[in-house]
Amino acid sequence: MAPEQHHTHSDTAADHSSGDGHGPDHHAGHEVRRGEGGHGEHTAGKHAGHHTEAFRQRFWWCLAMTIPVVATSHMVMDWFGYGLDFPGIEWVGPILGSVIFFWGGWPFLEGGRRELKDRQPGMMLLIAMAITVAYVASMATSLDAFDLDFWWELAALVTIMLLGHWQEMRALGQAQDALAALAALLPDEAERVGPDGTVESVAVDELQRGDVVLVRSGARVPADGEIIEGSAELDESMITGESKPVTKERGDRVVAGTVSTDSAIRVRVDAVGEETALAGIQRLVAEAQSSQSRAQVLADRAAALLFYVATGAAAITAVVWVALGDTDEAVTRVVTVLVISCPHALGLAIPLTTSISSALAASNGILVKDRLALEQSRTVDTFLFDKTGTLTKGAHTVVGVAGAGIDEDEVLRVAGGVESDSEHPLARAIVAAARDRGPIAPASEFRSITGRGVEATIDGTAYAVGGPALLRERSLTEPDALSEWSSRWRDRGASVLYLTRDDAIVGGIALEDEIRPEARHAVDELHTMDRRVVMITGDARQVADAVGADLGIDEVMAEVLPEDKDAKVAELQARDLKVAMVGDGVNDAPALARADVGIAIGAGTDVAIESAGLILASSDPRAVVSIIRLSKAAYRKSLQNLWWAAGYNVLAIPIAAGALIWAGITMPPAVAAILMSVSTIVVALNAQLLRRVELRPPELADQPAPQPVEKAVAS
Repeated sequence: MAPEQHHTHSDTAADHSSGDGHGPDHHAGHEVRRGEGGHGEHTAGKHAGHHTEAFRQRFWWCLAMTIPVVATSHMVMDWFGYGLDFPGIEWVGPILGSVIFFWGGWPFLEGGRRELKDRQPGMMLLIAMAITVAYVASMATSLDAFDLDFWWELAALVTIMLLGHWQEMRALGQAQDALAALAALLPDEAERVGPDGTVESVAVDELQRGDVVLVRSGARVPADGEIIEGSAELDESMITGESKPVTKERGDRVVAGTVSTDSAIRVRVDAVGEETALAGIQRLVAEAQSSQSRAQVLADRAAALLFYVATGAAAITAVVWVALGDTDEAVTRVVTVLVISCPHALGLAIPLTTSISSALAASNGILVKDRLALEQSRTVDTFLFDKTGTLTKGAHTVVGVAGAGIDEDEVLRVAGGVESDSEHPLARAIVAAARDRGPIAPASEFRSITGRGVEATIDGTAYAVGGPALLRERSLTEPDALSEWSSRWRDRGASVLYLTRDDAIVGGIALEDEIRPEARHAVDELHTMDRRVVMITGDARQVADAVGADLGIDEVMAEVLPEDKDAKVAELQARDLKVAMVGDGVNDAPALARADVGIAIGAGTDVAIESAGLILASSDPRAVVSIIRLSKAAYRKSLQNLWWAAGYNVLAIPIAAGALIWAGITMPPAVAAILMSVSTIVVALNAQLLRRVELRPPELADQPAPQPVEKAVAS
């Protein structure tokens, strides 16, 4: 087989000339700050060690210490009717409880201090108050100054809060990952050509404007510049999102990160570092991600309200009981109020629902990176799909064959033989189509005609396959038998290649980017859910309109430059539409970040995946329908849990404060602790009901489910 060669059809009609924002986030005492150029970094934020790994480690260590604290609690032993007694048992609670409080609870104590300092009380301050009261009361009991067994309650509260916040932090702070994925497109080294023609390897950072670099076949272009020697077909899919390589000759500009697929070229660098197009996309991603502030989480709102209710109730309780002259009862009632207000259930209401919904999504081929993206999906009214790689497969397939003097099967058999030694995407499509019909013709003397096509000898006869450029070079005129056929396909935007024998055209082959069979169902389902479907692409208008008509798209945005895609998202948002962007290319990354919800096709590039809040691992666009169904169900469960978690406090706090003692109704602190635990169990059981939600439409129930997510893309 001859060395790998690629041919070009650059002048066919098909040619043409990627959660929401992650701004400063004060949720749960966490803050994300960005440096210059949009390179985000997670700082210590509102408290030390407040990040995913810290919460994970603290949770497991605190869980290990909580087990003996609970097991040696006299209250727990009385409940379950067992007894433990060994030397030093009375110190298990005070010692391990103190470690759990000061070390495990430190993020909450520091977060509460910050919230108090910033005058923005919420979940962290409420948790800090609850564990502080529990610790002081427990320590006072251990010193025989009080009679409340709260060590187990303190340990359980801290551990459960750490679990909830660990799960929560997994969904936050993805901006830096997106930018890192973009940066990874650039090679680490470049081959710089000296004045005397010698070639040396240098770090990309050392390149300067005016340098000449050698880009070998299969290598990435290290910096933006102009070709000064050679010609090649460049794969620009990571920048433009389009699947066909583009022919670049002397004088043409090339972009950093693109790949020379077939030949070596020499490029004079005219933009480096922050001046490159890739760096520009990096800035767009950072700007789009920081253009929106993160939506206030419902749990924080409830926690803030509960904080004011609890502290107000505790203060009123203390004043009333002291005024009645019963100081001991005042202390007991205040502790009871704060214990019943401990946000066990409230802290789990959202994270637990999120955890279950994420697992349910994963089993249906959806990876949830940002829980807010999932939550907001239920309100999206416009789905903006990138064409190539999303609605289409991003790979051309033969859609039409015509012969002039020979039949269609013979056209494919011979063309498949001519193309058999080429690795060009169009060549592979022709060979595949030919082999579907039978064996291909054996060919010899394969040769690539740069920028025109390929030629080979079959049975002693010279054949060639190429586009209009090949016909012009050989002064060939399209026969009448093919002109109407080729005109029809070109009007659709298809690539039309010709098979020539000696000096005559004997056949034509039309190729199009194949539409995903699932795409039509996805569009139809979205329409039944009263969602608007828009398609965006850099393809020529006739190509885009043909795909749009086939799929029943509501609006088609064609010939959109890569840097303008996120502007189109903003344009839709300016029309008061809530937009979900579905894409898979680097050029989609800014649009994915700008959209209200970013959904990446899992088969796409890393940067698109990092910029999105949701990823479709199966590359099946029908999964967007499942996203909507899951979003609605998860939001409904979250609201139910929040109402229960916060609502029972509203009813229980007056009883805890002693408002009904006159009627013989009271609530000891132990009962308050039990009720709080029961509330947590109710929230947990209700969240488990989410697993019963059917995400797939009834008509797909008998079809195989999407493959579960196997690759962790984030966190």
